[in-house]
Amino acid sequence: MIRKNGQSRRSASSFGTCLLIVTCLPALPMPAVRAESEIPNRPNLVAQARGESSSPYPAEVKKWQRQVKSLQQQGKYLEAVRIQEKELAWSEQHLGPDHPDTAKSLNNLAALRYSQGAYAKAEPLFLRALATTEKALGPDHPDTATSLNNLAELYRSQGAYAKAEPLSLRALAMKEKALGPDHPDTATSLNNLAVLYMSQGAYAKAEPFFLRALAIREKELGPDHPDTATCLSNLAALYNSQGAYARAVPLYLRALAIKEKALGPDHPDTTNSLNNLAFLYYDQGAYAKAEPLYLRALAIREKALGPDHPDTATSLSNLAMLYRRQGAYAKAEPLSLRALAIKEKALGPDHPDTATSLNNLAGLYDSQGAYAKAVPLYLRALAITEKALGPDHPDTANSLSNLEGLYRRQGAYAKAVPLYLRALAIREKALGPDHPDTANSLNNLAELYNSQGAYAKAEPLYLRALAI
Repeated sequence: MIRKNGQSRRSASSFGTCLLIVTCLPALPMPAVRAESEIPNRPNLVAQARGESSSPYPAEVKKWQRQVKSLQQQGKYLEAVRIQEKELAWSEQHLGPDHPDTAKSLNNLAALRYSQGAYAKAEPLFLRALATTEKALGPDHPDTATSLNNLAELYRSQGAYAKAEPLSLRALAMKEKALGPDHPDTATSLNNLAVLYMSQGAYAKAEPFFLRALAIREKELGPDHPDTATCLSNLAALYNSQGAYARAVPLYLRALAIKEKALGPDHPDTTNSLNNLAFLYYDQGAYAKAEPLYLRALAIREKALGPDHPDTATSLSNLAMLYRRQGAYAKAEPLSLRALAIKEKALGPDHPDTATSLNNLAGLYDSQGAYAKAVPLYLRALAITEKALGPDHPDTANSLSNLEGLYRRQGAYAKAVPLYLRALAIREKALGPDHPDTANSLNNLAELYNSQGAYAKAEPLYLRALAI
């Protein structure tokens, strides 16, 4: 997670808007639409809180800080960046480039860039913040651990898991040493490491870290604290990813009850729990249970955050995804179009989340056989993902899978095969040979060969996917 000036969202000190997991629906026979769902297996970046700073901030700088916080809450990241850049310039001039509070300004600017999907701009800011914090406060200071965590989350979001893991492990070791094994901030590091492992499909490695984080928060913060609810949701997300719905449902229900009691039934954070539970029901095909939860989450967000907030767009996408799965295309299309318009305006046309909305809309058209409308959207989403995240990112593989599935359904096998092979290669490299998404790619490629009558090629791929 990223800590930002005492801002409270998912945890007591989490940065900004909730980061969203994008989950692939089964690629065959339907298009592999990436649906935005707030199952919290992507932590917020932990923006460093200023706390009781000894730095003499004048009234104008304090005003900037309040403005950044307000704009970030509204999802207006571009405007927030401009003001945060002014605050950083002031800190560098009046406090010096190596002051701890300058490092916090760097970190907060990096966090905003991260939220924009501008990872190439965020990385040097996070690196400089880390170097400044290490120099000013020492390599074992909790704020240094926070900087390590932020950099690790950036790399995790880029699919650079090998770069992220040692940073997360070091951050956890520092928190345990400096704050103790049972401190709530140690629980945050445990959660982040678990999220990293879950992203790689290493569920057996993730579970004990999620369980330990939950135990710490229940003990230190109480069973009814919102942060305890977050841990419950994370553990439920893990079980949901494994198809262990019977274990996930009671955890989601408890998390929702905690949020409603602690924050109120109309709080934006309560919508996260509503969406989580709705997504689980959606996953089970219990659409009648999912719909009222999605509708309630949308109504809360429109009222609390506004009709043009990125989180409102997420609720629109979730509802559209549900209607699409039910074949209610006329109800789904206006929701998908509105979600895309919001994302383009709020986040920009080249943001990874905009690519997700493009994929969702393309998948809707793909489902109806409107291939001429779907292809340009899939291609644009792929171009955004390759540019923003890199050609070897798992999300790029998802975009390739979406496009390849369409070509296969058109019988354009010569176009589909190289995309299938590239998606498989990305997933094997980035996620490993035993990841569920790798199994999906194997299954998709086998299905392609099967469609062509190349049964000898298809069989070993089916068998390998089945073994995973």
